[in-house]
Amino acid sequence: MILREIFAKNVRLARKHKGLSQEDLAFESGLDRTYISCLERCVYSPSLDAVEKLAAAFELEPYWLLMTPAEQEQSEMAEEDPA
Repeated sequence: MILREIFAKNVRLARKHKGLSQEDLAFESGLDRTYISCLERCVYSPSLDAVEKLAAAFELEPYWLLMTPAEQEQSEMAEEDPA
C-alpha cells in the first residue's frame, strides 16, 4: 500500500470516528471540502500543512495519519503497557 492510500484511509477513519462530515472537517481544519474529498479518494497528495491541520482537527499527532494499521496497533499497545 502506498503512503497516499494509507493517509486517505486514516483520514476517512478518523473523520468517521469523530462523526464528522467532510464539510464539518473542512470547517474544523480550515481546508476546502473538495480538497478533503480528493485526499480521501487519493486524487491529491497532502501538503505537510494539510497533514498538520487535519491532525489538529482530529486531536491526533500528525504521524498517526501516516501510520499503517499494524503500526497504529503497535503504538496503542505500547501506550497501554506501563512497563
